Amino acid sequence: MTEDIKAQATDNLVAIANQFTLQGKATDIQGFGNGNINDTFLVTLDSVDEKHFVLQRINTQVFRQPQLVMQNMRTYTEHVQKRLQNTPLNRRWEVPRVLLTKDNQDCCTDAVGSFWRAISFIEGSQSFETLQDTSRAREVGYALGTFHNLISDLPSENLADTLVGFHITPRYLQHYNEVLAKTRLHTSPDVNYCQQFVSDRQTFAHILEDAKTTGKLPLRLMHGDPKINNVMFDTTTQQAVSVIDLDTVKPGLVHYDIGDCLRSGCNPAGEETQQWEGVYFEPDLCQSILQGYLSVAKAFLTENDYIYIYDAIRLITFELGLRFFADYLAGNVYFKVKYPEHNLTRAIVQFKLTESIESQETRIRTIIQEMK
Repeated sequence: MTEDIKAQATDNLVAIANQFTLQGKATDIQGFGNGNINDTFLVTLDSVDEKHFVLQRINTQVFRQPQLVMQNMRTYTEHVQKRLQNTPLNRRWEVPRVLLTKDNQDCCTDAVGSFWRAISFIEGSQSFETLQDTSRAREVGYALGTFHNLISDLPSENLADTLVGFHITPRYLQHYNEVLAKTRLHTSPDVNYCQQFVSDRQTFAHILEDAKTTGKLPLRLMHGDPKINNVMFDTTTQQAVSVIDLDTVKPGLVHYDIGDCLRSGCNPAGEETQQWEGVYFEPDLCQSILQGYLSVAKAFLTENDYIYIYDAIRLITFELGLRFFADYLAGNVYFKVKYPEHNLTRAIVQFKLTESIESQETRIRTIIQEMK
């Protein structure tokens, strides 16, 4: 990118950011975070009140109806703010706010039709890519439990389904089989491993959806992407203070959230590692995350909820590997990649993690049983 094009891109970002600045002006804009879907920037302001906010370009290839995403975010945040006003927590907890434009809209579009929105920044906080100690793991569990608890009385029909089919494993399996059928495979040991791995688990993919269909698991509201880097920690107290990235808050099974949080939190190597031979599921971190989660969530969980927690951990890990592998076969059209085999490597990491979960089934089930 030439300097002129860079300068033009920066000027465009500043112009967009300033549509959301009700006080002050944007003085600096930097790329922020490492999300796989949206483009995210941290805006610095010359305001005395609010020093920063988060500016995002929503990926409309993924979120086809971005207005529904914003509608959900506003419904969620307004509900939780009321809950916190009526029943404050005995510790710091913050909910990202949707910021409005100067003409009172929750989004804006630029000259090429890109869809932009702004969200408040959680000051004095940080996130982590991996967990290494049980105290932080307990805080991650507490954060997800608090998130679920604060929306447990919000009727699921009040939120739109912003991503139809999201976290419905059988649909991902169907998509994978369709991609596989029309792809000319360049076989390799890694590709063969992934193909065989998926083939061996075709029937297992339906376990949570079958439980929902038969009424064993109820439809609730879920976060949709509670991996550990979406939990913000107070930089001073090291306590969890927020759960961010609310695009996928929608009706679903909380088990996909519980499973995803444990999948993400109990892999000390992290999902972006290229050393997949060392990937394993750490049961001590699992125990701590569940302790934190259940310290808040016991109030609304049923006996059946406990029965399916192990299946959720195994399934969501398999599901993410399946999604990465299918995207690799399709030509990397969904997840951002840094090199052509990136999604293949990501898939192998998740499949190795699934194997580790399967090899420790008895221990994980015992941990869950002892939590009840």
